[in-house]
Amino acid sequence: MRNKALVLWAVTLMLATSAWAGTETVIYNFNNYTGDGYYPYSGLVADKTGNLYGTTYQGGANNFGSVFELKLSGGVWTETLLYSFAGSTAGDGEYPVQSPLVFDKAGNLYGTTEYGGSNTSCNCGTVFELSKSGSTWKETILHSFLNQAQKDGYFPQAGLSFDSAGNMYGTTYYGGAFGVGSVFQLAPVKGGWKYRVIHHFDNASGGAAYPQGGITPGANGYYYGTTYYGGFAYNAGSIYRLFQARNVWVAQNVFYFLEGGDGIYPDSSLTMDAKGNMYGTTYYGGSGEACGNGCGTVYKMTLGKNNKYTQSVIYSFQAGVKDGQNPYNGAGVTLDAKGNLYGTTLFGGSTNNAGTVYELKPSGSSYKESLLWSFDTVSGDGYYPRGGVILVNGNVYGTTSSGGSHGGGTAFEIKP
Repeated sequence: MRNKALVLWAVTLMLATSAWAGTETVIYNFNNYTGDGYYPYSGLVADKTGNLYGTTYQGGANNFGSVFELKLSGGVWTETLLYSFAGSTAGDGEYPVQSPLVFDKAGNLYGTTEYGGSNTSCNCGTVFELSKSGSTWKETILHSFLNQAQKDGYFPQAGLSFDSAGNMYGTTYYGGAFGVGSVFQLAPVKGGWKYRVIHHFDNASGGAAYPQGGITPGANGYYYGTTYYGGFAYNAGSIYRLFQARNVWVAQNVFYFLEGGDGIYPDSSLTMDAKGNMYGTTYYGGSGEACGNGCGTVYKMTLGKNNKYTQSVIYSFQAGVKDGQNPYNGAGVTLDAKGNLYGTTLFGGSTNNAGTVYELKPSGSSYKESLLWSFDTVSGDGYYPRGGVILVNGNVYGTTSSGGSHGGGTAFEIKP
């Protein structure tokens, strides 16, 4: 492991003279010239003490990506490189993907890599675990994806989630029995994990296909997710759920996206509130006319009787210098205790089209959007946030995939 302290470099805007509703501090600049990780495509996750963890798509000792920790002490954030991926020739993963890491109850970290693994002929990706022993972290590959010929998924795009029984779930964008993606489960067993594919997507006759988001466990044994494509009329994406009946996993369609006004191409995992309502984003669609196919949306799935859902668009991005556009694959939204939603867009929000951080507050029967920050490609700030954001002690934390003082991306803090 390698520790590196840094001097904080801040970009702030006074509220009295700014269009943005928050102040931003770059808490770390990733450096692609020093063996550091760079290009953080995923968001962050926090432990119980407020330390932040994430991945970089490239960099590290072998240039296959890394896992890092950011720790605050005395007003200074210090980065520790926890792990550098070694690549498929070493039987390891390559290039961790957009969605953030996840902790288990014991403090172990889990994630996915898009490529790599022990199947060198496929290079199909992995599920990995990082467990801490003293001051070091040890990586274990829990599964190396195979390929469609072996009815396994491959090239996971999303991260992982746990249910209350300790089972872990994820999705692959390709593969499965029909080549258009899969849902898998890793169940804890004595001495390890048992892997199995629990659903094979099938795009025949308008079915769902190509999941970019992960799995969200819900009530009553239901598990929810999204697919980027699918649907009979427009092939614009779907929301589905899985449940077990007599030990067999069953898939049901919850909603097909039909046209631009609904949002099209859902690309995030779903966030569930205490009432069972769900929130997500689409990359295109909505009422934003500046983007041709729409600039993307935030939508809500409202739970009704008999586990039926109603979809509504709660915000359509408008692009340009005053609003964001195109929330990216792993971003989704984060929900606070008051029902406010937070997220990022990959583009929009400044003359350099460099991305935004936004907040959506409930206001009567609708939502009001505020831009907390707009990134800028020429100021030394980071830009192009691909991952979402998290809330720690009322502040917003996330990453940008590019920019910063070394060009390798940043980790940032926003005080709303």
